[in-house]
Amino acid sequence: MGDRKNTVQHAALPFRMTETGPQILLVTSRETRRWIIPKGWAKKNVEPHEMAAIEAFEEAGVRGKVKKKAVGEYRYDKRLDDGSTVTCDVSVFPLEVTTELPDWPERTQRDRRWFPPAEAAMLISEPGLVDIFQKLAVKWED
Repeated sequence: MGDRKNTVQHAALPFRMTETGPQILLVTSRETRRWIIPKGWAKKNVEPHEMAAIEAFEEAGVRGKVKKKAVGEYRYDKRLDDGSTVTCDVSVFPLEVTTELPDWPERTQRDRRWFPPAEAAMLISEPGLVDIFQKLAVKWED
């Protein structure tokens, strides 16, 4: 597992517009309980944006309209089950949440919570992802 060639992941950036501005949905990671966005390994025959939407459903219990074009990419070191780490390149696809389900596949393993973009950026530990949040926050303010 440690010599995995495929280090590409696709992530969903679940968001919703509210009267007070946009909000981003974060989920906790299973192991360290850090706040993250839903993401998963690229799969053959699954479009990157579709993979992001699948992960948003499995990890956060949300469905919505996912954009085909990534809003950005970032890199992080993922800890694997055997304790080794692998550097992953992650493409991030915005997903406008239309449905929030009360039950979903990883509900017992993760928490989910809505945050304003600035607060979400402070809670995320991946610097590249922080940049993406900040760019989006600026876009939303226009």
